[in-house]
Amino acid sequence: MSAPRSTGDDALAVALEYEVGSREAPRVTAKGQGAIARQIIAVAEENGIIIESNAQLAEALSGVELDERIPMELYEAVAEVIGFVLRATGQLEPDS
Repeated sequence: MSAPRSTGDDALAVALEYEVGSREAPRVTAKGQGAIARQIIAVAEENGIIIESNAQLAEALSGVELDERIPMELYEAVAEVIGFVLRATGQLEPDS
């Protein structure tokens, strides 16, 4: 999940879903600004989902429609976030 650019009314959050080992690109499962962004973040926190704060990536991902796969031009940036999450959860070796 790419988290808010701020915590105020202009907060922006985008949630992604990715199946490890899948050949499919991650897809946008939730996105919103303001109160909706704060709700997305709260639900993620309640469910133990790791939140990566990256305002530029959140802004870019906010243009992707819900349930759509991310575009190729965002693969590298999103792959870095997925790698961070996998390392943080012990699903990937730290030096991978």
